[in-house]
Parts: sequence; structure tokens; C-alpha cells
Amino acid sequence: MTTTQTLNKQRMKLNAIIFFSILTILTSCNGQNTSSVSNSSRNEQGSSIAIGDTIFELDKNIWIIFQDKNNHYWFGSDGQGVYRYDGKTILHFSTKEGLLNNRIRGIQEDTSGNVFITSLEGINKFDGQKITTLPVIESNEWELNPNDLWFAGPPDSGVVYRYDGNSLYRLEFPKTKEGDEHISKLPRSKFPNANYSPYDVYIIYNDTKGNVWFGTSSLGVCRYDGKSFMWLSKDDLEFDVNTSFGIRSIIEDKEGRMWFSNTLHRYQIYGQESAMNYRKEKGIGSLDGKKVGDLVAIMSMIKGGNGEIWMVTYNAGVWCYDGKDIIHYPVNDGDKKITLFSIYKDNQDDLWLGTHEAGAYKFNGNTFEKFKP
Repeated sequence: MTTTQTLNKQRMKLNAIIFFSILTILTSCNGQNTSSVSNSSRNEQGSSIAIGDTIFELDKNIWIIFQDKNNHYWFGSDGQGVYRYDGKTILHFSTKEGLLNNRIRGIQEDTSGNVFITSLEGINKFDGQKITTLPVIESNEWELNPNDLWFAGPPDSGVVYRYDGNSLYRLEFPKTKEGDEHISKLPRSKFPNANYSPYDVYIIYNDTKGNVWFGTSSLGVCRYDGKSFMWLSKDDLEFDVNTSFGIRSIIEDKEGRMWFSNTLHRYQIYGQESAMNYRKEKGIGSLDGKKVGDLVAIMSMIKGGNGEIWMVTYNAGVWCYDGKDIIHYPVNDGDKKITLFSIYKDNQDDLWLGTHEAGAYKFNGNTFEKFKP
């Protein structure tokens, strides 16, 4: 080998070292932290398509959990956007990739496999490659179709959104006497900090009869059957305790009775189009035998694989009711109680918990333990 060849080979080796050193520095500066890796691709037109940053742990404030048809898990946080986990890799999506807001309040999927993300500022759609914003049609024409997706509106809006596969419609509830009275008692001019609407929606639930239910902040629940609206007011849904909890969870049990965010009563609903009558039945009482606080008001409910009801309280763990017995599952980190937000059942009937400050938890058959990807 000649001296010239030797020098060229050394120069090539030196250039390679410099290139990879620069690449390492750029990679470490990109993304959430030094452990994240930026991922992007380009379409045929050459425009960049952001597909998230690869990271190695979830945020602590995981409120929402969802599993899509491809068995990918989605974790919605209260401030850091969403995370998608395929069993090997965690991808992080935030406003940098197109989310309207990083505070997530819902995740769901349509029949085509598109994932829809609700944040405090609107609805985003993820088609597997990119995140887009759904434009809103200002139309108050209510409809109800089997494949519709429903979304709660932002706080202080008093609206919901319906997506029919093509368009997102912004819908206002017909005004009620109770709603007008609530607004007149708390006019914004005198109570500027009361920045919420009594029609704000916490929970949307589809029952087995095809109706959609809305749990509101102050007006009880509303059922829409495709033709008419029927309300069960706060008085109808009396918790028997002094609370401003609102209706945060709705479930239909295996006998067709409705439960609305508390354990004291359940409701047999009669009638569909022109009138809704109900019979108020005894539930399971307060979970600790007393009529107090979190052991009456339920943050989130789901039905298990055998029809049992799983209930999440704010800071008193999880409770399971099979129609006869109640089992309590504390959720702790050492001696500290974990404050909970939601419960979710995945495609394999495994149970998950969203928490306020402790990440995600998963049920192992005996207890809920912290999820570590």
C-alpha cells in the first residue's frame, strides 16, 4: 500500500469518527430527553411526516389507557401528550407532531383503525403515519348512527362532538330549566372563577339499546336515543351525600340496570322515544358502610369478562362487585395511596388503571402493580 493510499484511508476513518460523533450529539439533544430518538420519514412529495420520538419510559400523569386493533397500547397523559407501545418500543407524540394540546382526555378508534385523540383543545386523528386535526362543522343537527364516534367538548364549552366518519359536528344540548337556573345563580360577571358550563360532559357511554348517555358536571345525565333527549337530574340521582362530584362514570350492568357514578343506587329505565321513566333501586351502599366521600362517588367503571363491575375511587383503591360480593383492591406505592383516574379493559380482558401521578398500573390477577415497559 502506498503512502498516499494509507493517508486516504486514515482520512476516511477520521471523517467517519467525526460524522458519528456529530450524529450522537444531535441525537442526544433531540426529543424529550437524552434517551429519546427522533423518528421521521418523507412522503412522495418530500414533506416530513413526524411519527414520534422513541423513549424509554412513560410520564407519571397517565390518565387514559387504550388498546387498538393492532394490540398497540396508547397512554394519554395530563400534560405530555400520548405514548404508543407496541410491546417493544414506546413512541411519544406531542404538539410537536401535531397534537392540539398535550393534556389528553380520551382515546378511541374507528372501524378503519384510525386512532382519535381528545385533548383540551379539540380532536386529532392518527392514521398510522401522521397526526391531523379534525375540522369542526358548526351544526347543531343531532343524529345517532351505530358507527358514530362521540367526544366530550373542552371545559367551559357545554358541547359534545359527533364524528360520522367524514365530518366532526359540534353539538349543543337543548337548554333545560335546571341549566338556566344554574347559570343564573352563578353568572360569570359575579363569579369569574366559575369557568365551567353546567352542560360540560365528563363521560359518554353507549348502552346495549343503542342510546348514548352523557354524564354532566352539574345537571345529572342526559340520554339521547336519536330522536329525543331525556334527563335524570341531580335530584333524581341524589348521592345522599354532599358532593359536587358530577357524573364521571356510567355503566350498564348484566341485568340491564344503569349505574351513574355512585354505588348507592341503580336504575331500571323504561321507555324510549316520547318518555323515559325509571325505577330507583338499591345499589350496594357505600363501600365502607358509611355515606361519605370517595367510597360513594366513583371515578370510573367498567364491566369485567364475567359481567362484574369494577369501580375506581379517587384515593381508596379499586372495588369489584359480582352481584353478591364486594372485593377491595388497594392500590399503593409502599405506604402511599395512589390517586386514580380511570380503569380500562383491553382486548385480552386485562385490567389497567390510569393514575394522577404514578403512571399506569396493570392487574396481575391478585393485585394492581405498576406497569414498566
